Amino acid sequence: MPITTTNPVTGEVLKTFDALTKEQIDAAIGRSVEAFRELRGTTFAQRSQWMRAAADLLDKEQDELGALMTLEMGKTLSAAKAEVTKCAKACRFYADNAEQFLADETVDAASVNATQAGTRYDPLGPVLAVMPWNFPLWQAMRFAAPALMAGNTGLLKHASNVPQTALYLGELFGRAGFPAGAFQTLLVGSDAVEDILSDDRVRAATLTGSEGAGRSIAAIAGRELKKTVLELGGSDPFIVLPSADLDKAAEVATTARCQNNGQSCIAAKRFIVHAEVYDAFVDKFVATMSALTVGDPMDDDTDVGPLATEQGRTDIEEQVADAVSKGATVRCGGVRGDGDGWFYPPTVVTDLTTDMRMYAEEVFGPVAGVYRAGSLDEAIEIANSSPYGLGSNAWTNDPQERDRLIRTLDAGAVFINGMVTSFPQLPFGGVKNSGYGRELSAAGIREFCNLKAVWVGEGGDTGVDSKTE
Repeated sequence: MPITTTNPVTGEVLKTFDALTKEQIDAAIGRSVEAFRELRGTTFAQRSQWMRAAADLLDKEQDELGALMTLEMGKTLSAAKAEVTKCAKACRFYADNAEQFLADETVDAASVNATQAGTRYDPLGPVLAVMPWNFPLWQAMRFAAPALMAGNTGLLKHASNVPQTALYLGELFGRAGFPAGAFQTLLVGSDAVEDILSDDRVRAATLTGSEGAGRSIAAIAGRELKKTVLELGGSDPFIVLPSADLDKAAEVATTARCQNNGQSCIAAKRFIVHAEVYDAFVDKFVATMSALTVGDPMDDDTDVGPLATEQGRTDIEEQVADAVSKGATVRCGGVRGDGDGWFYPPTVVTDLTTDMRMYAEEVFGPVAGVYRAGSLDEAIEIANSSPYGLGSNAWTNDPQERDRLIRTLDAGAVFINGMVTSFPQLPFGGVKNSGYGRELSAAGIREFCNLKAVWVGEGGDTGVDSKTE
């Protein structure tokens, strides 16, 4: 895929970039190593100062940066500006909390025959981050802020359709005061990733992307014995039970399905509705989806902009056509309009069956599939039948149902009576084919640290049989 800025509203190629040469990549990795040597020797207080400066830059440049993201991948301008604000908050969150999250811990020294014993977290070194286009700032920041605060350095291989946003990120932390080379953008294609990750100087990798990309990264890292964190696809269930507030559920369902023009791993995609309220909910859901305005993402009145790529629109068209050919019913949308750009209308599809592609595949656009469940048991069974397990939503005002859903839904997150989202305070990641490892919270900053055991004695042996480990 060429490295270009292409306006998804018009399909016009606005700017093209050359990929880095092998020599330029090698030099960048070398700078990352040198920056790591410097950064790991700084204090949390110094890194916090720089991280807060990065947050200040984001706040100051919100309008410009938001417009750039909208231009490159088509999210609404209001959503893009909100993404910048969220990134600034994440920077400040880790500036405030990193030292506490990575504080040394002690154990009873006498219990291990020591005068001092415990654990400490040490940074690993340069980490490769392979990131997608759908939240081009936030998904990179989820890695960058904790990684830099831990003392690691970052090498960003961003999606090839958001190169200008990637270059902004590559300069941001240096402008904020971090050592030169602490966070660099590598404008390269996917064909360069294996060599970068195989380089002995690169110690780990994180990827947010497709299941296929995750399997590829995991295979390379496994061969090289390097740590990985993978946040992959999702096909989140949105369960509606009889005690739910149907008006609110339908309103949130629409936002949850169409946020970021439907292109979010944690967007609700499979709407599983109890038979007692199925018809009432579907009517309300179709009404709220149909009321959304599709148009220019720079316009304040637009709710849904274009898909980021032409292929993305083709994919969802084919998934909907497959479902219809096998008996599904399109309740609204389902047909793209005339004109330029990669637009697709908010769409609700019912009467889905297991032989349809939409049943098992992730649908990455503003298309909702609705399923009828005869009981709570059946709703949970449908929800857990997906190969993915990223997030999950459930709507009920019954405490017993709530507790059971929290216990039994196979997902990295369960949100009751609300939309799945990410908070710096909570861990983020999935199970099954949605990946492994966690971002954000204390868990996220510890992923790329060496948890080192420390034992200090007075000399001599430990008092433990030397034949045991």
